[in-house]
This record gives sequence, C-alpha cells and structure tokens, in this order.
Amino acid sequence: MSARLAGGPSKPPFPPSVSSLSFSRQTPLIKSYCFSFTYVERLPGESINDRNDRAIRKAAIYYHQLIKEKRLPVHVLLLTDDRKNLELATSDGILAFTTREYVNSIEGCPEIKDKLSLHDQPSSLDEILNEKNRVCFPEHLPLSEVQRRVKTGALLQGKFQTSRDNYLEGVVMVQSESKYDQVLVHGYRNLNRVVHEDIVAIEVLPKSQWRKPSNMIVTETEEEDELTEVIDEPTAPLMDESDLLPTGRIVGIIKRSWRMYCGVMQKSSLSESVKHIFVPSERRIPKIRIETRQAAALANQRIVVAIDAWPRSSLYPQGHIVRALGDVADKATENEVILLEHEIPHHEFSQAVLDCLPKLPWTISPEELARREDLRHVDICSVDPPGCTDIDDALHCKRLPNGNFESGVHIADVTHFVQPGLAMDKEASERGTTVYLVDRRIDMLPELLSSNLCSLRENEDRFAFSVIWEMDDDANVITTRFCKSIIRSKASLTYGQAQMMMDDAARSDALAVSLRNLNYLAKKLKLKRAENGALTLASAQVRFELDSETHDPIDVQNKELGESNYLVEEFMLLANVSVAAKIHEHFPESACLRRHPTPAPSNFDPVIKAAKSMGFDIDVSTSRLLAQSLDAADTPAMPYFNTLLRILTTRCMTQAVYFCGGTIPYAEFKHYGLAAPIYTHFTSPIRRYADVMVHRFLAAAVYHEEIYPALLDKKLIQSVCQNLNHRHRMGQYAGRASVKLHTILLFRGKEVEEEAYIMFVKKNAIQAMVPRIGLEGTVFVEDKKGRSPFVFNEEEFTLTAGDVKLRSFDRVRIRIAVDSSNQQHQKLDIKLVEPKVPGWNVDSQVPAKKLKTDSA
Repeated sequence: MSARLAGGPSKPPFPPSVSSLSFSRQTPLIKSYCFSFTYVERLPGESINDRNDRAIRKAAIYYHQLIKEKRLPVHVLLLTDDRKNLELATSDGILAFTTREYVNSIEGCPEIKDKLSLHDQPSSLDEILNEKNRVCFPEHLPLSEVQRRVKTGALLQGKFQTSRDNYLEGVVMVQSESKYDQVLVHGYRNLNRVVHEDIVAIEVLPKSQWRKPSNMIVTETEEEDELTEVIDEPTAPLMDESDLLPTGRIVGIIKRSWRMYCGVMQKSSLSESVKHIFVPSERRIPKIRIETRQAAALANQRIVVAIDAWPRSSLYPQGHIVRALGDVADKATENEVILLEHEIPHHEFSQAVLDCLPKLPWTISPEELARREDLRHVDICSVDPPGCTDIDDALHCKRLPNGNFESGVHIADVTHFVQPGLAMDKEASERGTTVYLVDRRIDMLPELLSSNLCSLRENEDRFAFSVIWEMDDDANVITTRFCKSIIRSKASLTYGQAQMMMDDAARSDALAVSLRNLNYLAKKLKLKRAENGALTLASAQVRFELDSETHDPIDVQNKELGESNYLVEEFMLLANVSVAAKIHEHFPESACLRRHPTPAPSNFDPVIKAAKSMGFDIDVSTSRLLAQSLDAADTPAMPYFNTLLRILTTRCMTQAVYFCGGTIPYAEFKHYGLAAPIYTHFTSPIRRYADVMVHRFLAAAVYHEEIYPALLDKKLIQSVCQNLNHRHRMGQYAGRASVKLHTILLFRGKEVEEEAYIMFVKKNAIQAMVPRIGLEGTVFVEDKKGRSPFVFNEEEFTLTAGDVKLRSFDRVRIRIAVDSSNQQHQKLDIKLVEPKVPGWNVDSQVPAKKLKTDSA
C-alpha cells in the first residue's frame, strides 16, 4: 500500500485519534494485528496470503477514512500485482492499480520505468515465437517432482558452472548421493535456461550420448541476432570412449543464484524500439533482454541489470535496468564494475564502526603493558613489498647461549582493537578480507587500524601476538611458546632491501645477522617440507608501474622472487602450523582451520598429457611423488618448460578452504600443497578475518583471554568460514580482473611483439604465456567465418598447417594490441607472428621492446 502524503511532521497512525495525526512524505507502518481498526481474523479455509491481502485492503480503507476526516488533498493508493486482490480492492471502493499502471502514469521520470520487471510484460520475441507455436526450451519439472526424483536417485542435484571457454557448455558439480562427481552439459536445450551457479536437477543421459568437453573456445558475439541465432547444436557423439564424461540435461531449477550484473547495452537496430539486449561483463552470464526509453543516454555507459524471469519462449532471460555506473573505459567506472561483479563490499565504514576505534592520541596503559611480554629490546624487523602500509608481521632470530637459535614471528594484535560482537567486528566478518586491486586497496578494517595502530611500523611501540621457537642448527623445533607482546620494530624493509642487507658481507649489525640466521633456517625448513611432499608450484604474478599522477599503468613486469621472499614465507608457514596444532588441541570441535583437499587424479590429466608429449612421466599418486616428478621434468633445451609445467599443475589443484574443526574427520584436515597434517591462517589479521578468529582461539588457549560462547559455537564458526571462503575467492578473482583491466589500459594505442610459450592447444586457438610480463592470452587460429589453415589433432592436441605444427610448450612470437573497434568491449587482440604460416601470420613490424614510454 502506498499513500502520497504531504504536510507537517509525521506521527504513527495510532492511537486512532484523527486530531493526533499529521502527515509527511514518507512510508507509515501499521501494526495491524494489534490495532482494533485494522485487525483481521483468518477465516476457516482462508489461505495466509488471502488473509494478508484482506488485511491490507482493510488498512487502506481505514487510512482513506482518516484522511477524509482530516480533509487532506491526497489519495490512498493500493498497489498490487495480484489480479484477485486488485479486483476485490476495486469492488471495495479502493483506488487500486498494478505497479506497472502506476509507474507508467508518472511523467518526466523515464528511468523509473526502466526499473520495472519484465516478467509480466510480453515482448516482441515472445509474441513471434508464440505465433509460430514454437518454444526454445523444454519445460522445467515442478519442484515437488524434482525433490521426489532426487530422493529416489532418478535425478541428481548440484551447482552448475558455465565453462569459461564455451558459453554453450558447463558442468554440474554433483551435491547429492551419486557415483558421479560432475556431469557435463552441452547445448542450448540441455542447458535449459540455467545461469552460472544455479542449483539444478540433472538427468544423466545414456552412456551412448556421453561426450568429451569441447575443444573449441566459443564466445557470444554482439552481432548475433536473437531471431536467427541457432536454438540448438546437435552434435554426433564421439566414437572414442576414452575420457568421456557423464553427460546430462537440466530438467529443473532448484534454486536460482541470480544477482545484479554489470555490463553494456547492445542497442536495437530499430531506431524507435525500446527493447534492447544487455551484454554482461562476465562472459559466463547469458545476454539479457531489457526495455528502456533511454537508449541514447545509456549507449556508452556501464549499467547494472537484474534478471526477472526466463520463460521457455525466450532465448534470453528478461530483466530490467537497476542503475547506470558511468562511462565505458573510464577507469573509475571499470574499477566499480570489478568490485560489483565480484561482490566486494566497498562502502564507506559506518559511523557505528568508526565509533569502535580508539581515541587519539593512543597510548599504552600500564595495565596493558603489565599483561604483555616486553620485547622492545629485541632486534625485530618486517619484510614486505614496496609501498606496504598494512604491516602484519615481523621477525627476529638470534643465537642462544646453548648454541641453538631463538626465532620469532610477531603478528599484529588486531583483536586488542577489534572486540567480538561489536560493529567493527561484524563489518570485518562480512568483508572477510582486504582486496588488492592494481591501483587501490579495499580495507577490511578502517585505515586508523590497518595502516597505523595495528601496522608494525618501524620505531613505534605496537602490540603483537608472538610465536617464539627454540631451534637447533637443522631447524628442528625444540620448544614453542606463544605470548601477547609489545614490540618496537627496528626496520620496515622491502624484500629488495632485506636481500641486499643479507648479501652485503660488510654488514655485521644485529639486523643483518638476524636476517642471515632466518635465511639459513628457512632453507632447512623448506627442504624438510619438500621431503614431506610439499609442492613448489608457480603462477604468473605481475607488477605494474603506475604514473604517479594519473595512476595509469606505464610498464609491467613479472614479479621476481628472491631468498628474502622465501625466508618470510617459510616462517609464516611454520607459525601457521604451530598455531593450528595449539588451537585444535584446546578447541577440537570449533577451531577455525584451513585445509587443501587432495585433488582427484583425473584433475592432473592435462599435466600428465602435456609432460608425456615432452617425454616425461608425472606420478600423481601422492604429493611427494608429484613433487619429485616435477623436479625431474626439466630440459636444458627449454629453460622455461619446468615453470610452465608447474603453472599447469597449479591450475589442476582444488581450492584451499577454511572450515570448523569439528565438522570433518581429522584425516581430512591435511593441506595437500603444503604437506601439512594441520594448518590455519594466523599471520595476517589486518587483512584476513580468519586470522582474527584464530587469534581469539589462541588467546583463549594460552589463557590470555577468557573463552566467550561464540568460540564454542560450531555451527556459527562453520557459517563464518563459508562466508570467508566466498570472500577470499572473490577477492582473488577481483585482483585478476584488475590486472586484466590495467593490461588493456597499458597496451591501448600500442603494438608490441613478445616471445611467448604455448600453454594449451584448442581446436580454434592456442593459449599463450608471455614470461617477461606474466601475460596469458588467446591467439585464435581461425577467422570470423571459421576458416583456418590449421588442422586440429584431438589425440595429440596439436594444430598443423603445412610444415608448421603447434604443440604445448612450443615457443612462438606474438603481437599484442588492443581491439578498440567496439568501445563497449575493448579486448586484447593477439596475433601470431612466428612461426610463419603463408597467408595467415601478421608481419613482424615492431621489435621486441619494453613498454615504458619515452616520457616516463
């Protein structure tokens, strides 16, 4: 119900004294169930919905009477999309409209009309299809029937994941009892209106219809016409049964996972049409049909759209515009798209959160100092990337009189400032993690904490949670102790500064000696982990150099890791393992831990096949044998081969996840990649909420803090862990999207040739990696009409054109530019320069060079 009201200050509409009422432009709330004038008893046989509708109508009548007595020049309007409710309201003399009727009557606000759902509005495509008695998709089974068949095992339930390479294909990750972990789905009709991450019911097809995943990279093009586009693509089953996947068709939707989607509008070719197509930024999401009367204004804007429905008669789902974000290609707008697409909370901290911060100037009280171990005399330092202001961790190492080492990891004591249950704690729990984009950081905690009071800055007293070990010369841990401490870092070093300090033989000061001791022990620790089966993997990591004023990228290079990086990594890992064992000992049912599930052997098939093509065997039966196989797979003729193989192996891994200790058996706690029987995150509480939780468990375990009920609530801890897993994953994806955005900004207006290596071979493309700048991109080997000089060998995964054969790990030369032919969808345009294929390659015109401009 809506009332358009005007007047002075408002009071609630009861008690029902007309003289006590005055009105303002707002939404009054009526507690009708405890107000005699609007109370409605549910009648025998009356549904809850019908009773509620009757109560709303009675409230509308009551309001109308009050306003009539007040003689106000306003009307009470009842808005309802329920046809029966609308008819009954009209018969009762109530001024009633549908939402669409009311919004369409508003003049001068076309953007409001764009927000209307299209689910009740027939469209031209629907009408055309219905006229031809044609439907695009099979009917979904009713939910009750789906549930019955899932219970009997006739159908499987799971989450659908659209392929990144082929929008006509995806897999259902099975969640119900089944002998299948995943089921492949291919083609429009079998996909049957599913959207990425929907929970679906799937029927497994007969084995004669099983197939392999597609070897094609297929993306929707903006030139497609939804009236002429192919509805389905019948494909013959493959005769070779090796590597066939269970294949099925989606017969029902159990739960939609729709959200708001960012993208651009593909304007209709009909100049007067209000019906257009929305093209999402996420290529795994289908196009969406929308209506707008603002096509001209939105033509070069990023917009946000919501899906309303997906009827059988429509090739695409129907939706409506939520809002416009800004101009396409504007960096601020594109950053906003990244944050929204990955569901990154990035609003300003509320006043309630800011009220939780300590007052400045902040000082250490004598009472707090008495509760902590004073380590300000110890030569402690931090080692971080350049420009780091949220310094979580610091280290020290010194010789003891007995000849052993004392090594310490000191972590910012965030929980001193972030108390459980308060607004700041709730906000940090929801955000889950700090998100790092190329040109900005989205903090989990307010800046006063993240970059100041919690940050372990040099020459400033700071609270820490310390893990201190006594270790012998072979890095065997003799004793471990945990304590809340106060430290004073002697230096905030970058990795490069720490490396130079260790390498400088002329330096013999306490910090240099401490770093060398840490490095000596770190090498021993790393060797021990390798002997236990820890994996040394690789991934493309890049660092952009940004213009100091515009923050636009002017250069990019692959990150180089040195001994100082590994030094810090080894001691952080040791601290995490030590803390995990301690908190699980005291809180076996509720401790927040982290595990890395063992990947299924089939996950490693791409690595096994790729290595075999180069004459190497990869044994994946255990992590230790896998590590040994990777170490052995090296060839002097191809110095980058082993790195590429490790990058491929990284992509075969399952994702590590947070979990509550009492939810799974101890045997499943193992962290596969680290070969650790138990693990957690303790060392980064400024930027990860999981570490905040772990600090609280550890403080209770060492009796520094009292146990509070939430620490023992297994269900609550697991719920928080699930949110943290989602936030952590989305944060990683957002970081990669930011790298992609800045790569396009960097190459815009340039043509650069680079040496690259083939990662994957597809039927119509190769995936190439450029080691110098850590870039991976797709090089298509067919034109827009599907013509190609190459022949694909599905057994060998090779492309052949005459004397040229392209295989995984081959070195090629490519030209990188940005395709700006469509301003709404700028993308990298990568062409093959070498090896030469007559009539196909682009000619080499630009010598290999650095990207930095002369002005920089």
